[in-house]
Amino acid sequence: MERKPIIAGITHGDINGIGYEVIIKALMEPAIMDLCVPVVYGSPKVAAYHRKVLNIANFSFNNIRSVEEAHPRKANLVNCLGDEVRVELGKSTPEGGHSSLAALEAATADLMKHKIDVLITGPIDKHNIQSDKFHFTGHTDYLKSKLSAPDVLMFMLCESMKIGFATDHIPLKDVAGAITIPVLMHKLKLMNRSLLQDFAIRGPRIAVLSLNPHAGDNGLLGMEEKDIIIPAIAKANEEGIFAFGPYSSDGFFGSGAFTRFDAVLAMYHDQGLGAFKVIAFDTGVNFTAGLPVIRTSPVHGTAFDIAGRNEASGNSMRQAIYTACDIFRNREMYDEMMRNPLQTQKIEIHPDHVDELPPEPENFDHAL
Repeated sequence: MERKPIIAGITHGDINGIGYEVIIKALMEPAIMDLCVPVVYGSPKVAAYHRKVLNIANFSFNNIRSVEEAHPRKANLVNCLGDEVRVELGKSTPEGGHSSLAALEAATADLMKHKIDVLITGPIDKHNIQSDKFHFTGHTDYLKSKLSAPDVLMFMLCESMKIGFATDHIPLKDVAGAITIPVLMHKLKLMNRSLLQDFAIRGPRIAVLSLNPHAGDNGLLGMEEKDIIIPAIAKANEEGIFAFGPYSSDGFFGSGAFTRFDAVLAMYHDQGLGAFKVIAFDTGVNFTAGLPVIRTSPVHGTAFDIAGRNEASGNSMRQAIYTACDIFRNREMYDEMMRNPLQTQKIEIHPDHVDELPPEPENFDHAL
């Protein structure tokens, strides 16, 4: 049976940044049209401005009034803005924030009405987008609120690593207080379910990072590992989640141990993202696990400093589109499997396979 084409909604992000550049470069890849029907939520006028500045002559959008008019073999663009819109490349302006929100609202509305199947968000400026309609720390919190999701997991993806975060956009001084056994358990459950449902990984193995240097050094450098993280890992194991750790992040990433796991749970934003972006700054993808819908984005920001210079890479945006479509198909397959219980099998570790499990935490902690 022929599968329905995936309708991929893409928001243009901040009009003064590199959003249009990375979208156009991503959509110039012919394979995209074989995978999905792209629909950009933005402005024909702004798109034409960026094309002219970037001197891109061999690409054009198919301008449409609504997603129903989308052409299956073209890069479509729905106009979400009025005719009077001003682009000021490299600047953070109120109009940039208004334009970002207009596209996001239009795409989210179509997503909730099932007019589009997946959402890929262009980079926004988290300061100029703030308004009476938007008082969130970013796309993740906005979509969580809009879709009434109980909780979500910021999940960074690349070929060699999948890393989620127990806490994300909060001040570092608040991290220790935000980490509790229930919080870690909930994040581990979200991650485990996403690995099964969204990435078709059977019996996923999750590494959990420590909060303190050298995993607390037996309490000398902090008690969070003994009092919170280790009990949470034990509880997760009791509930059938293959979680291991806690691992000190310096030795864990420095030794390449992350390659032996299906995913990693970091305790805070920079602990995981520093290592991730060294590996995949140009190709990484941000995925919001735990939502009833599929949303991805490139891992970079607006990059105002290089806007209009034709220096931005479209790789991360391209990978964000590919990933969203892959997850959509994986969820289809997972739902079909759940409808047919005879296809499911209980995941167990046979005693003969114990040697395949990761080593204990101290083997990765190369303390200095």
